[in-house]
Amino acid sequence: MAKEQTKIDQTISVEQRLRALYELQTILSEIDRIRTIRGELPDEVRDLEDQIEGLHTRVDKYRAEIEELRSKSAQEQHKIEAAQGQIATYKTQLDNVRNNREFDLLSKEIEFQTLEIQLSEKRIGQYARESEARNADIAAAEESLIDRNHILAEKRRQLEEIVSETKKDEERLRMQAKDLETKIDDQRLLNAFKRIRKNARNGLGVVYIQRNACGGCFNRIPPQKQMEIKMHKKIIVCEYCGRIMIDPDLAGVTLENA
Repeated sequence: MAKEQTKIDQTISVEQRLRALYELQTILSEIDRIRTIRGELPDEVRDLEDQIEGLHTRVDKYRAEIEELRSKSAQEQHKIEAAQGQIATYKTQLDNVRNNREFDLLSKEIEFQTLEIQLSEKRIGQYARESEARNADIAAAEESLIDRNHILAEKRRQLEEIVSETKKDEERLRMQAKDLETKIDDQRLLNAFKRIRKNARNGLGVVYIQRNACGGCFNRIPPQKQMEIKMHKKIIVCEYCGRIMIDPDLAGVTLENA
């Protein structure tokens, strides 16, 4: 007698778990539908935020490069001033040379310092062109920032509108899903269900029999296994797609619609 009662309790337990799983799936599918309504807006907002952050980083980098170019230009200007001072000194010394050898040495020093000035002037010109290019890059980046900030503001507004419309429904559904998870009282089964659902393209981890076939992959189910599914004595999964299977009555679907 005790064994018979235990069997009845187990049968009821499996049936309740299967029914709770199907209800849980219905709720999770509704949450998925709400997320679908939001569409790709959350991803678009995140992408825009990343792009804007990247543009700010790029602008900061360009400004750092310009500052470095200014520093290099200042160094070259100091070199020019030093070389000009040297030339002035050498020219003064030319007036007091005592022989051709001293004259030649001073002339070469003047020539060398003149070349140094020309080289520094060339570098200053190069740095100026590079700074101009970086300023143009900054202007282009800032223009892109204006456009993307405008688009981001619009996307955020749209997302906030959708979230405000669906937030209460989603929170209510999440609470219902949480309550159902506690009723299932089988963590292994619940984890398996979530794993199956995650891998399923349509997000269905529990399916009912349709026309003697699995409602997920539509492969035919042998009559013996169909009978076992209808008895609700154990958890049965499709040998083809791995989904948990239940009979239409447990899902609340009439045979005509199944």
